[in-house]
Amino acid sequence: MRLSRREALLGAAALALFKRAAAPAAASGAASGAALRQWYRLVLRLVRHTATYSPPVASRAFAYLGVAAYEAVASGSPGLASLAGQLNGLTSLPVRPAGAAHDDAVIVHCVLASAVKAFFGNTGPTGQRVLTASEKKLKAEAARGVPAEVTAQSIAYAEALSAAILAWSEGDGGAVIENMGFPMDYPLTPGPARWVPTSAIRQQQAPLLPGWGRNRSFAMPSGSACPVPPPPAYSEEPSSAFYREALEVREAVLKLTPEQEEIARFWSDDPMLSPTPGGHWIAIALDLLEAEKADLARTSEVLMRLGVAVADAFIACWNSKFEHDLLRPVTYIRRVIDPAWEPLLITPPFPEYPSGHSTQSGAAAAVLGAAFGETFAFTDRTHVRDGLKPRRFASFAAAAEEAGISRLYGGIHFRSAIVRGLEQGRCVAAHALKLRSRGAT
Repeated sequence: MRLSRREALLGAAALALFKRAAAPAAASGAASGAALRQWYRLVLRLVRHTATYSPPVASRAFAYLGVAAYEAVASGSPGLASLAGQLNGLTSLPVRPAGAAHDDAVIVHCVLASAVKAFFGNTGPTGQRVLTASEKKLKAEAARGVPAEVTAQSIAYAEALSAAILAWSEGDGGAVIENMGFPMDYPLTPGPARWVPTSAIRQQQAPLLPGWGRNRSFAMPSGSACPVPPPPAYSEEPSSAFYREALEVREAVLKLTPEQEEIARFWSDDPMLSPTPGGHWIAIALDLLEAEKADLARTSEVLMRLGVAVADAFIACWNSKFEHDLLRPVTYIRRVIDPAWEPLLITPPFPEYPSGHSTQSGAAAAVLGAAFGETFAFTDRTHVRDGLKPRRFASFAAAAEEAGISRLYGGIHFRSAIVRGLEQGRCVAAHALKLRSRGAT
């Protein structure tokens, strides 16, 4: 079978990635942390090439992968606490057999291999080959120098842990994605303020994943635990707050500066063209952990909490989106203000309020601020390989603010959706930050 150019590029890049990951290294905590980060970098590439991986679906995978890796490490560390009994629906997990010798690296690689195969089972043939090859290489490297009995015991425990995590994931409401996440039949709510399709694509005449907000959440009690107040009252009067917000979007797009357009495109993070908005923040964390040479425990803890926060952020946001069911700026502006107006970015196929980018960015920024420092300055290089220049930020909160306002520059969100989304994200993060990992309360 002849490979497409995209498949060939994916295969070459991913194989090169795993050649680096599988290079001989000491079985130290730092080396194991680096190997875990390599797994995540492969996942970010797979997200781009797996058709069902819209931003909410990708965020779900980030959460389960993070929990799986963290539990693999915590199960053998007296300094780390299990999340069983803390995360919704996760009542218990297998315990490492007392007195048996185990190897953390072997367990982590086996757990991640199992989880990645499960969550990306529908990726393309090139991805499948890369997953098979990488699993073999990384497992072999992890087991190098480890006594056969220890390896066998570690694999047995890893298989039990993986099975428990995957069984837990199947009951959350998001395990099966049909028709790319678009319902076959969806009655639109009547009224001028309500969402209507903004795309001519037949599949997108229904909104993406309308039930996602009812999925089982991870750390927050439910999808409705972080509500947002209603948006400004719908009105077509030029003196109304709603009209003024729409006019702001129209004028912003018409008068975009080069810097504003750069911001809009930097944070666009479209599915199939990027690691998605949640993956963008995962990429930031990976770079910072790499620079820190973080060990296995630190890497697994940061990525677990970030994954949980981003996944819960999409659940909370989607719960609110379909509660308020607000139309998009392009619909209102063309109908009320300017029939010829065009947004800079393609409007996503689901309701407007609040902004998903803002909610998940607010959540991610709060988690990373807790992990690295509220005033930690960093450079975001997520899209360098896509031809976009790095951007420098004085803090994670500043990056989240820019991610939010980028959607106004792109012409796809009103300001209220951005402001309320950032607030909602911080509420979501508060639940993730309450998880007890190192004795924190």
